[in-house]
Amino acid sequence: MLLPQWIRQGVALLLALAPLFSQAATPDRTYRFSLLHTNDEHGHFWFNAQGEYGLAAQKTLMDHLRYDVQAKGGGALILSAGDVNTGVPESDELDAEPDIRGMNLIGYDAMALGNHEFDKPLEILRKQEKWAKFPFLAANVYQKGSDQRLFKPWAVFNRMGLKIAVLGLITPDTARLANPAGLKEIEFHDPVEETKKAVAELRATEKPDVIVALTHLGYYEDGKYGSNAPGDVTLARSLPKGTLDLIVGGHSHDAVCMEKENVIIKNYQPGQPCQPDKQNGIWIMQADKWGQYVGRGDFTYRNGEVTLESYQLVPVNLKHKIKNMDGSETWLTWQEEIPKNTAMMKLLMPFQKRAGAKLTANVGRSEGVFVGEKETVRFEQSNLGQLILRAQMAHTQGDFAVMSGGGIRASLPTGTLTWRDLLQVQPFGNQVVSVTLTGAEIKKYLAVVANIKPNSGGFAQFANVSLVADGSTVSEVRINGKTLQDKEKYRMTTNSFNAAGGDGYPRLDNHADYINSGDIDAQVLRNWVSTHSPIKASDYTPANTVIHLSEAQIKAREEAEEKSRKRNYPKMILAWIWPWGSETAKAH
Repeated sequence: MLLPQWIRQGVALLLALAPLFSQAATPDRTYRFSLLHTNDEHGHFWFNAQGEYGLAAQKTLMDHLRYDVQAKGGGALILSAGDVNTGVPESDELDAEPDIRGMNLIGYDAMALGNHEFDKPLEILRKQEKWAKFPFLAANVYQKGSDQRLFKPWAVFNRMGLKIAVLGLITPDTARLANPAGLKEIEFHDPVEETKKAVAELRATEKPDVIVALTHLGYYEDGKYGSNAPGDVTLARSLPKGTLDLIVGGHSHDAVCMEKENVIIKNYQPGQPCQPDKQNGIWIMQADKWGQYVGRGDFTYRNGEVTLESYQLVPVNLKHKIKNMDGSETWLTWQEEIPKNTAMMKLLMPFQKRAGAKLTANVGRSEGVFVGEKETVRFEQSNLGQLILRAQMAHTQGDFAVMSGGGIRASLPTGTLTWRDLLQVQPFGNQVVSVTLTGAEIKKYLAVVANIKPNSGGFAQFANVSLVADGSTVSEVRINGKTLQDKEKYRMTTNSFNAAGGDGYPRLDNHADYINSGDIDAQVLRNWVSTHSPIKASDYTPANTVIHLSEAQIKAREEAEEKSRKRNYPKMILAWIWPWGSETAKAH
């Protein structure tokens, strides 16, 4: 028997609305859910030489964790806090396709956009979105000059009848960390204000039970973010209580495990207990970098309250080295080794082989390690910075060179060097450029870049420059050992990223005497290494000629200047009383 049309329409409407009704949490019922999370994978889809991390082992682990959550009556979300791109040449060469397709196989539910998703043109990111079976989230990325968001701001999930909203946020520092040339029509809004706005929209429309901020803002202990944009701690503290329930973060590459309130465990070791941070009632989590760990947070929800039941960072085949009795060395896993998933290996192997063939070509040899770790290049002058800048100066016939330390992404080992090694150091494909400036222009430029604080990507590496920086100005500036002359002209070498204003550097690509060589920085480095092989680390030791005054030194200098001024006061007063000069005063 056929039902009347109005009944059929009513049934269809009820069926359509049924999922929404089923997602409303029932009062006095306890729900279990878990967040499984990673961040800052940076192209590490494949395991390293010791067999650590990689998506094949991660797939096995994620499957096990998800089934365990389900067996205990809960539902799991698998989340990435961004920066899938940039860091490993095999991935970079293929626009992170193997990483994204591998994440599909694992079953990721959502990813926040990271700043490195904007290293390449926007059309590459749009292509990656099409590859992904999960949404790329960023509530605070807008079309410039409009109220139009460029990416999906949030995604809503039903886990065992619990409605969970995941809101994406990216650091506003992306505007200076990514290549400005690709961001001309993009704006990054304040995460705090965008969170308030987005949560209000969510509560009005979706009415979620739990709200998770999936962020790429960075974790800065006790909210001390220095020269970086504010991170997760500041976000949590700045919101009205109850705005968010949880934050899953990335960007700063931290294992967020607390020693005590507002103090993070330094040098966290696999297997140690891990308690995430809690600020303003919001749990904050982050799982180091490269897929070395999977974070697992198990929570309960009851009558509007989210409670952390347990948390751990599960190492993905991380190993430590031990010495055997015969003097040999062995790498042992910290915990039981995780088998590599065969389906994932079958998926990734062709990608690894396709990119690997041209990357293994030998380009030269090194004698000694050229240090490129961020703990060095973002704090002090390095021999690898010297190597890169000398190669670029020779290429452009520059008098001196400058680049941001954040553009150096890895160290060069001692021994045979491959094209892959060089691309790991300089993965961004920036072009080597030069600009002719007067001494006065240079001093103004250096006053900005030399005073960018340590522990930021903009911390400057110099070649053929000596100076004293006091936090706002520079003095005693010398180029190639000679005092800087205001009216004399000098050729400065840098890269297209910094020349376009990247990392907060003064813009130079609009200067009348700007020249873009069109040559990629890694290729320029390759030519230099091949020509000067073997390159000796000792030949590139930076001279101690770039001095950053500490606050105590600046204060001592100011006190000395004040004393000098006071000693001159009697002469100044005498000159004021006797305008004819001291000799006339004596005569009177």
